[in-house]
Amino acid sequence: MRVIAGKAKGKRLKAPSGLDTRPLTDMIKEALFNVIGDKIIEASFLDLFAGSGSAGIEALSRGASRVIFIDSSKEASRIIRDNLNNCGFKESSEVHRNDVFKAINILNKRNLAFDIIYLDPPFKNEKIFDRVIRAMDETELLDEQGILIIRTPKGKEMPVKLSNLEEYRETNYGESTLHYYRSK
Repeated sequence: MRVIAGKAKGKRLKAPSGLDTRPLTDMIKEALFNVIGDKIIEASFLDLFAGSGSAGIEALSRGASRVIFIDSSKEASRIIRDNLNNCGFKESSEVHRNDVFKAINILNKRNLAFDIIYLDPPFKNEKIFDRVIRAMDETELLDEQGILIIRTPKGKEMPVKLSNLEEYRETNYGESTLHYYRSK
């Protein structure tokens, strides 16, 4: 696994051991950032269920101004910090080891808003996708012009319209689907 573009292009990234973390493939990462395009420049980026931090580190490499990483795993949090140090992005990031749902509430209470939010929940927990998208819908974490992307298993039905969010794009990549949401 590596950074594919930008300031840290080619830097190798560590990943947590075991099967709990599914690395973001280069193909999916490239497609994701092609959709985001220039919106990444100077963007604030939230990486939930961050794993290795690959998505957020790619965002920093491509010009995001700040990334907050959230993962509940002690090992993942340590690896994200190692990857940030290796790529030179320690100063423009925060890494928090916390339950994602608790973190969502904390970030919302801090009155933070993000230009781009990326969620990559564990595929083995079928019910988490609906639960996390509804939790995000009840916050003000997504900037008015922001983009929220959630990676799901291919074929996973996600709500198209929620109270505050609406899906505007869905793209399949192998066994994964990226669902893109924006504020209504």
